[in-house]
Amino acid sequence: MDIKQLYQLYRQHPVITTDSRDCPKDSIFLALKGASFNGNQYALQALEKGCAYAIVDEISEELRVKSEEFASARGGKRSGAEANSSLFTLHSPLIKVDDCLQTFKDLAREHRRQFNIPVIAITGTNGKTTTKELIRAVLSEKYNVLATEGNFNNDVGVPKTLFRLKPEHEIAIIEMGASHPGDIKTLAETAEPTCGLITNVGRAHLQGFGSFEGVIKTKCELYDFLRTREDGLIFLDADNEFLVDQIQDDDPLWITPYSTDPEKQYSCISGEVVSCDPLLKFRWRKPLSQLEEEGASQKWHKVQTQLIGAYNLDNLLAAIAVGINFGVDRKQICHALENYRPTNSRSQLTVTEHNRLIVDAYNANPSSMEAALDNFRLVEAERKMAILGDMRELGEASHEEHQRMITLISQAGINQVWLVGEEFANTDNPYRKFHDVEEVKAAIKAEQPQGYTILIKGSNSTKLHQLPELL
Repeated sequence: MDIKQLYQLYRQHPVITTDSRDCPKDSIFLALKGASFNGNQYALQALEKGCAYAIVDEISEELRVKSEEFASARGGKRSGAEANSSLFTLHSPLIKVDDCLQTFKDLAREHRRQFNIPVIAITGTNGKTTTKELIRAVLSEKYNVLATEGNFNNDVGVPKTLFRLKPEHEIAIIEMGASHPGDIKTLAETAEPTCGLITNVGRAHLQGFGSFEGVIKTKCELYDFLRTREDGLIFLDADNEFLVDQIQDDDPLWITPYSTDPEKQYSCISGEVVSCDPLLKFRWRKPLSQLEEEGASQKWHKVQTQLIGAYNLDNLLAAIAVGINFGVDRKQICHALENYRPTNSRSQLTVTEHNRLIVDAYNANPSSMEAALDNFRLVEAERKMAILGDMRELGEASHEEHQRMITLISQAGINQVWLVGEEFANTDNPYRKFHDVEEVKAAIKAEQPQGYTILIKGSNSTKLHQLPELL
């Protein structure tokens, strides 16, 4: 079968599972491989649990024999749709392909092509998920929106998201993560976005990218894909020199820019911080050129968010830019941004019986850690404490970047600093050090810190997200 034929099979069995523990009756099992598992070994189990077919790229002798038994037992008893289709001369429930992961992506792309709707791709070093959720909130004021759930932003997660597309969806938001060159190119070729947004570029996953330049090149693979479209549109942070440098005078891309620079207010959607102690309040307006053309008021629109950190202003402006492009009105945009509540330890303010917590512990890299420390320095509080975990996957730059964070910590006016992990332990610093989160938990239980405003930030693997309930 080619992909179009295989897609017809999917339409007759419109559930694909990659988990042999979850096999709805008459679904299709697709055998993916990972570092520690081989889905081909579970194809028989999936068929026994009720899958109609199993897509595999390896067939053992046992699987071949058992599949013949399944075929014999089924005895040609196929659904009416199958019985009337010339495609299904196969009696075996096994479908052999060259590469299951590639087939998964190709099938997802074929499914995406059934929907003539805007598809927005989002990538970047920091803020991808927060920006995606803000855009989802804004667009949901007017449209039925499909958006990436959780961390389904890789070469398995993106296809899974695409398979969730239904006829009722009017727009899709696809988050794309990357840790190696070529990752965004592959994901864009799978999702075929009509427009895109790079939140920023920073020094993260350097071990995989090789250099900061590698980060920029990989993220901008999204721009490269959109250039292949006649109507490719990007939402551009006009203050980010690394992204602006990727745009040429004769670039075929359509561009909707946003900025916090007062000198760019004529051509860009503009925003300014009103206050941030610690929840961000800001104001925004359309480009002055657009307001003049519309004969509209040039007044600012104020929004009180439930987000921590002035660094979220760029993410909010990105959501506004997308909303304006798709015809969401001012009141709807403000309503969405005011009512968005962060989750999953991203820019969350939590007030407990004992402390006020700034929880940003989903992930950390040098640029996001620096932004968090800069913001924490501006927060007014009598007693400040920071619990900071290692920044992972920085390769040869790890020691230098962690030592640079020590300098920033010393300038942030923090009364008590706890550092967690081996990378921070190897730096030259006067602060208290912990091997892992379990040691931190024990210290919290023994000492019971109270009356602090506490910043909690570290890479997800340091598990600092387990601390708020103890503080």
